[in-house]
Amino acid sequence: MLPDLTNYMLFAKTVAAGSISEAARELGMPKSTLSRRLTELENVQGVRLLHRSTRGLKVTDIGQAFLVHCESLVAAAEAAQQVTQMVQETPRGDIHVSCPYAISQSLLVHLLPEFMALYPEVRIHWRVTNQPVNLIEEGIDVALRVRPTIEDSSLIARTLSRAPTTLYASPALLNQHAIEHPLDILQVPLLSMHYSSGRYRYELTHTSGDKLSISYQPRLITDDMFVLREAAIAGQGMVALPNYICSDAVQQQQLQRVLPEWNLPLGIMHLVYPYRRGLLPAVRVFVDFLVERLPSYAQQLYYNEHSY
Repeated sequence: MLPDLTNYMLFAKTVAAGSISEAARELGMPKSTLSRRLTELENVQGVRLLHRSTRGLKVTDIGQAFLVHCESLVAAAEAAQQVTQMVQETPRGDIHVSCPYAISQSLLVHLLPEFMALYPEVRIHWRVTNQPVNLIEEGIDVALRVRPTIEDSSLIARTLSRAPTTLYASPALLNQHAIEHPLDILQVPLLSMHYSSGRYRYELTHTSGDKLSISYQPRLITDDMFVLREAAIAGQGMVALPNYICSDAVQQQQLQRVLPEWNLPLGIMHLVYPYRRGLLPAVRVFVDFLVERLPSYAQQLYYNEHSY
């Protein structure tokens, strides 16, 4: 007699959700029904798979080993579903996307409505956060990240665009302080993104190849790049920000590029998604859309030092 594979998959979904209540909500089934199905699974297996408490769930050691195979069943079911969905003319269903605030508010805010108009039957769960996200554990289909490389072997990374960062300050601030050498930066108030290491440092490379590292103490520290930009426009300090955040302010002469012959480390914008044999149609068209549209749009916003 074949086992009830539904219970196996419910077990994997519950662990991924972190609680029975959350899993029941995501699965659209009563909490009591889900709890009963999990108990049935444990009774059939003859072992304890989960420790349940008011603080949540904890998977037992044997439950962890059992979970690996249950997750494989879920992946196989999704792959089987995609076979039928691939023959459908219109992509549909849910996709879960994670994106940093700056990229969401500067780039995707303009492109997302275009995608929605093209694919009206795709429902998007858009999660905006600057915190690290584990795509597999948190059920994220696609994420945008800016970093030099993506080293996680469980993810497929598609390079979208360069994401250069530049030092910016307001004309008023630069009128008060002559910045002719990187060490002159320490004469002005500095604004910075938050770094968990607590170490604030500019790693600068001259066009000649010379390198210089400058440690500093910022006056303002925040995860919000737009707050930093507005503070810089108001003359409250100098800031290093991605060019796509500041291009409009440069065009409007609210900000100026500082020390253009000195470059900060180059970021790379990546599109990442879990390593799978195939993607569901809704996810695939979203990935293809961003690969096609985002690089050219981002390039329009990059600061070109020959243009200003």
